[in-house]
This record gives sequence, structure tokens and C-alpha cells, in this order.
Amino acid sequence: MKNTFGQSVSVTIFGESHGSAIGAVIDGIAPGININEEFIQKQLSRRRPSSNIDTPRQEKDEYKIISGVFEGKTTGTPICIGIPNENVKSKDYSKIKGIARPSHADYSAECKYHGYQDYRGGGHFSGRITAALVVAGAIIMTALDNLGIKIGTHILKCGSACDNDFNDVENEIIKLNNQDFPLINTDLKEQMISEILDARENKDSIGGIIQTAICGVPAGVGEPWFDSIEGVLSHAIFSVGGIKGIEFGKGFGFSNVRGSEANDQFEIKNGKIATKTNNNGGINGGITNGMPIIFNCAVKPTPSIARPQSTVDFIKGEETTLEVQGRHDPAIIRRICPVVDSVCAIAICDMLAQRYGTDVFTRGIK
Repeated sequence: MKNTFGQSVSVTIFGESHGSAIGAVIDGIAPGININEEFIQKQLSRRRPSSNIDTPRQEKDEYKIISGVFEGKTTGTPICIGIPNENVKSKDYSKIKGIARPSHADYSAECKYHGYQDYRGGGHFSGRITAALVVAGAIIMTALDNLGIKIGTHILKCGSACDNDFNDVENEIIKLNNQDFPLINTDLKEQMISEILDARENKDSIGGIIQTAICGVPAGVGEPWFDSIEGVLSHAIFSVGGIKGIEFGKGFGFSNVRGSEANDQFEIKNGKIATKTNNNGGINGGITNGMPIIFNCAVKPTPSIARPQSTVDFIKGEETTLEVQGRHDPAIIRRICPVVDSVCAIAICDMLAQRYGTDVFTRGIK
């Protein structure tokens, strides 16, 4: 029963949605990295509910760094982060103990943990735990920034509204990371919000597609088979429960074109080797080629909806119906963007540490 990701730099997450606190431990990070409190708060605010398209549950997310930081810099020892849970309403869940909420982990958790799991608010499976990932990711993103590596995610599709693909990647990442509703074409914001509110009014929820770009990763990172860049990133990203699909570069679109259109032809640009297109999303043979890593993720509709649904009571062993009550998002697609950025940062950090050593983030790539 493992809740740790990473080899050279690892992150362990802990806590439950309605427990006393959630948190994370970062181990293996280099000493001497600045802790940017303002940036951490900014990332948390991007994940935090902030409007009528989000859950009414409001948490302050007043994180505390318990160890591994001294005088504003990492010491090189494990960093322990704690975030108290304050705005909990556990009684909302006592009435449905043993009832499997459709598309939630209630039944699968029962099978794994034999009834000892904390079922309130989804327990350890709750999206609440992603706040700890965001703090850990923000610390690691500061380390990556020392190497010129930037990460950004935007909502590519929500309902019938579709945003532009990445084009001017680095500048678009900067723009996205300053938005609470991340879009390249910001004119689409009201249309997407309208789609989300329509789902809420109909006691339903909505999903969509997000697109992530990672620029500045040097060529030559990754392994050709089981630890390919695609494999490691997918491993990390699928830890986020709302993600149900991923495609790199042109992805499934490759099935509709011939090789002459799909291939990324090479060129010398500003004295560096690059490709004229980036259909392969910055990866060849499981290894980075120096172009931006770009991929899309499918985000499922929030499974908690107020409509009657057929289910079972796995304690009583009988069929029943359920209308989920409590405080839930009609869409998680906005709030999941900084979470995916954080998980990407953790994965890329670990792969760079394996390639160049854990001190790469303070000494640079040599």
C-alpha cells in the first residue's frame, strides 16, 4: 500500500478529506532552493474553489512546512508539509456509509482496505488531497525554474467550447499561470462557464480536455522503454483521479494522417537543432528531443451528482438508489489544471535528478 512517487526525488502524500490534516513529504530535493511562499499561495489559490462553478466547501489551505526548510531555503533533508482540514461536514456521509457512489472509489476501497478506510468525503481518494500535491509541486516548480523549465495547462475543451492549441508556448505558459480560468483564447471564458452552470442547474456535471506544455527540458531525458518520458508522466498524471485519458502530441490524430504529414522534420534554428513541427510532443523513442513536451488529458465529469442513480449497499448486500448530497463541483476542469502542473513538475524533477544528479537544480546541467 504505497503512496509515494519518484526514485531520486520522491513525494509521499498523506491524509483524508475529513481527517485532521492532509500533507506531503518531499525527499531527495537538493539543498539551497528558495522557498517562494508567494508562488505557493498563488498556486493554491488557483486550485481553491472561488465561484459558483466550484464546490461550496471553502478551506483556507494554511499550509505549514514542518521540516526540511531553514531560513527560506531547502536543507536537503525531507520536507514535510501539513495542511489542516477545517471546513468539514462529516454528517453528510454518515447516512450513506456502505453505499457505493457511482464512479467513486467507495466499493474498490472497501475491497482493498476491508472496511477500515475513512469513507467521509472520499477519504484518501478525495480531490481534497491534491492541495498537498500543489504545495509540493510549487516548491519543485521553483527548482525547475532555476533550469529555465516552465509548465502550464489550459482548458482545451469544455462542452461545445474549444480553446486554441499551444503555439507560442513559453509566453502562453506565462499568461496561463496568471489566470484563475486558464485559457489561451480568453474570449471563451463566459461560454465555458455557461456550460458548467447549465450542468449544475440540471443536477449534473461536465468534463472536458486540458492541454499541458512543459518547455525548457533538455534533449536526452528519459529511457527508451519502461521509463520513457510518456510512461513516467502518464504514471504520475493518472494518480489524479479525474484524469481518464492522455495523448502526447498529435496523439490519436496520428491515425488520420500519413507519415509525410505526421513526421517532424529537423532544422537548425537559432543555432540549435529543432523540429519544424511538434506532432510528437517533444518526445522521440521515449526520450526528450528539446522541443516542448505537449499532451492532452481527458477529465471526467465530477461523479457526485444530485440525480437518482442505481447502486448497491455493499454492507447490506442489496440494491438501492442514491442522490448524492453535500458540497460538490459541477466541473473540476478549472481546478485540476494547477494540480496537473504540480504532478508534471514532480515527475520531471525526478527524471532530471536521475539523469544529472540531485544537485542539478542548484548547480545547473553540466
